[in-house]
Amino acid sequence: ISNGGIADLYVVFARTGEAPGARGLSAFIVPADTPGLEVAERLEVIAPHPLARLSFRDCRVPASALIGQPGEGFRMAMAVLDVFRSTVAAAALGFARRALDESIARAASRELFGAPLFDLQMVQGHIAGMALDVDAAALLVYRAAWLKDSGSPRVSREAAMAKLFATDRAQSVIDKAVQLHGGDGVRKGSIVERLYREIRALRIYEGASDVQKVIIARQTMAAAAGG
Repeated sequence: ISNGGIADLYVVFARTGEAPGARGLSAFIVPADTPGLEVAERLEVIAPHPLARLSFRDCRVPASALIGQPGEGFRMAMAVLDVFRSTVAAAALGFARRALDESIARAASRELFGAPLFDLQMVQGHIAGMALDVDAAALLVYRAAWLKDSGSPRVSREAAMAKLFATDRAQSVIDKAVQLHGGDGVRKGSIVERLYREIRALRIYEGASDVQKVIIARQTMAAAAGG
């Protein structure tokens, strides 16, 4: 669970009715100090993200803790994912921009054979590709955010595109940044090393990259059939 062990409140999805599948799920707000709710295990991952496994034992919550109506939990979760995926994409974009900035500074200051590293055409090609990836990702992130701000009821396809492209391209940009930094790029505590560890998780949570491809494909086919 994200922010497990440090959050004051948790949104918990639980089955409340006899309806099969997603129709029987409801959402509740559960305070962290509710009797029966425990942090069963704190999870250590490659980047310092606060993750934990929660345990519920005879945990009782009042009816007032219900969010929305009974049975609406899954629908609300899917709607919220449109926002979360866009924000994950925005975070990845920020990581990629920092990696590009660090790479430009490195290429300009580092000398090889008496000339700046940037004078090498191969390095220029890497910088160009990184800049292209950053700007292309930005356009997809901005589109998803703009559509949501404009009142579009669902932006699942656009949010999935932004999340998939921004996180995958950020991984590539950061990997190139590590390579351009040479040995310094893998020194623990360096900026690009930290970015390298941070970006990997973004390609997994809020739906892994392959999940985003399924969403994009299904909604693209549905739009074509409807048109």
